[in-house]
Amino acid sequence: MSEHPEDLRLAGAGALDVTLYTRPGCHLCEAAKAAIHPLLAEFGASLQEINIDGDAVLTERYGWDIPVLFLGTRKAAKHRINVKQLRRQLKEAKESVEQSHLVMVRKKGA
Repeated sequence: MSEHPEDLRLAGAGALDVTLYTRPGCHLCEAAKAAIHPLLAEFGASLQEINIDGDAVLTERYGWDIPVLFLGTRKAAKHRINVKQLRRQLKEAKESVEQSHLVMVRKKGA
């Protein structure tokens, strides 16, 4: 049995890749998008919005638990977004990316 294409995409997500599982007409999803939009710009994160209604596997997986938000490969929130918590998680992710980049630069120079 092969993995679902979305599982493969998510497995390759970077630390500052935000995935939001949503569906049309979901008021909590709209609130989540509004809440995270300023944070995306603040931390240089990217957003991938996935409509679960177009996919039977994702609809089964997430059902009425939407919105579901992943930061990188980890589930960061569902239903409601805690902006303070997400800001902290994004800050930690950005610091981790910067630290990894610094280590790579140092190794190249060594």
